[in-house]
Amino acid sequence: MALLDSIGSPRDLRGLSAEQLDELAAEIRDVMIRTVATNSGHLGPNLGVVELTLAIHRVFDSPRDRVVFDTGHQSYVHKLVTGRHAEFSTLRKEGGLSGYPSQAESEHDIVENSHASTSLSYADGLAKAYAIKGEDRHVVAVIGDGALTGGMAWEALNNIAIARSSRLVIVVNDNERSYTPTIGGLATALTTLRTNPRYEQVLDLVKKRLNQVPGVGHAAYDALHAVKKGMKDALAPQGLFEDLGLKYVGPVDGHDRAAMEQALTKAKRFGGPVIVHALTRKGQGYDPALRHEADQFHAPGPFDVQTGAEKPKGKIWTDHFSEAIVELGERREDVVAITAAMMHPVGLDVFAQKFPERTFDVGIAEQHAVTSAAGLAMGGMHPVFAVYATFLNRAFDQVLMDVALHRCGVTFVLDRSGVTGDDGASHNGMWDMSILQVVPGLRLAAPRDVTRLHELLDEAVEVDDAPTVVRFPKGPPPADVPAIGRAGGTDVLVREGAQDVLIVAVGSMATTAVEVASRLTAQGIGVTVVDPRWVKPVDPAIIELAREHRLVVSVEDNGRVGGCGAVLLQTLNDADVHTPFHLHGVPQEFLDHAKRDAILARIGLDAQTIARDVVEAVTALDGDDPVEVARVAGHP
Repeated sequence: MALLDSIGSPRDLRGLSAEQLDELAAEIRDVMIRTVATNSGHLGPNLGVVELTLAIHRVFDSPRDRVVFDTGHQSYVHKLVTGRHAEFSTLRKEGGLSGYPSQAESEHDIVENSHASTSLSYADGLAKAYAIKGEDRHVVAVIGDGALTGGMAWEALNNIAIARSSRLVIVVNDNERSYTPTIGGLATALTTLRTNPRYEQVLDLVKKRLNQVPGVGHAAYDALHAVKKGMKDALAPQGLFEDLGLKYVGPVDGHDRAAMEQALTKAKRFGGPVIVHALTRKGQGYDPALRHEADQFHAPGPFDVQTGAEKPKGKIWTDHFSEAIVELGERREDVVAITAAMMHPVGLDVFAQKFPERTFDVGIAEQHAVTSAAGLAMGGMHPVFAVYATFLNRAFDQVLMDVALHRCGVTFVLDRSGVTGDDGASHNGMWDMSILQVVPGLRLAAPRDVTRLHELLDEAVEVDDAPTVVRFPKGPPPADVPAIGRAGGTDVLVREGAQDVLIVAVGSMATTAVEVASRLTAQGIGVTVVDPRWVKPVDPAIIELAREHRLVVSVEDNGRVGGCGAVLLQTLNDADVHTPFHLHGVPQEFLDHAKRDAILARIGLDAQTIARDVVEAVTALDGDDPVEVARVAGHP
């Protein structure tokens, strides 16, 4: 029987010998490599925290002691030693284990939000709560050096430093990377710390020599303490943390389990907030990951276990954006690119290679990225901030007050918009079109295919007096859907039969809407399908089309509340157009992980479900069923 089979909870780790723990670490790495090779997921970060996680669970008593992982994508080892080994093959599959911590899965998981730089704030609150209640419990926050580039982490540290009674241990997992090498002043400070002698060694030597001098006594120790801070600053900048009033332990080899246990035990005994600085390597124990220069197999797709070769895959939306932004950069010297520690994932790596002086990686700092973009625009540049749709949520105030209020020409490119699937609730980009609707002057485009992506990005960067947004989903784009005509700035995709149903399809849902139209025309229902291209503001041409049809149907992969359909309905009411209206969008709930298509079918955003709904609505209109007509019109 494999050792891992005998681990039902973290307490089972305590009876293992050093040799058994080494064997267990090797088993864990093998299981993770083989699982991610099939299921995809975050491999590099988890390979780097095997010994570190084992040490945490041997020193602390989870779930009584709480372990909070920042972003949570490095929690696979934690899952394997907290009773989920038997289910690990279901990782990221529908109905299986989440790729992040999950309260529904285990009492050992308390924080499941996978947005970075939040763990210290959660941990601060937990530790304060336990102190107030007089409970003898510790909180361990595991945060990477990449996440420490986020301002929220430093806001938390500022408060943690004065919480003297908080039994909080902060493990800084320092692997010099977020997705790619960590950028900024913090990274430089940590690099200096990694490469300089530990000041404790010098202090020990001085103490020893002073104690050999007769008659020195307390005076020598007073002098030693007086120069202690200066020695720290000269030999190791842990003063970065200790100047805040935080006890510091390290740096420690994060792959030396025994050393990690010793450091964590020391921190645990202190009784107040302590930072343990662990040095790790992303991809540790798997040569293909260590050799992978881009991101050490941060989140690979399916790959061959023996060679590490990723299986061939077609171009995704991100690849086409990458080509488009390079073309823009070649034509316009004022176009600059910004990323928040996601250079490769958002497709800016090629632009960065060609135009390094016009590319800015600000670290995991979306708020700073947006306001810095405003400054660039004020200085005469046109910034393009490429970011996952879910992460723009974090910088809404900056979009509203720093960009829009100042009428800055900034373009936001939202990758992974709509339902993203495998990564779960926190990664779905289903909020952006609702949030951004309230921003005055902002224009929002949703391309339906690659041709429209190029067109709309070109149009977006021409706007120099307001923010613009271009959003697209995860995965490969569909084949181009050509327009058969135009109404105002809106593309007409289908016009068949009588003016029974007008389908307003937003972005990636255009392909689905065309399929719906085919099903409707097969049943003798006339249908027009339009793609607004720019969904904010509402094109006046759509208002007139709605006036001419018997039923309006909106389809979007965004939340129903406050989204494009809701705004269109409000706009039609304001224009005194009372055509019955059906709104199809994402329900306002946190969606369990699964493949995108499976989720869309589950929530009724597939062609079959939409077509059936429209047929029922038209039938109700034909029969003048007042209840059904009211339902179709969106009234209670």
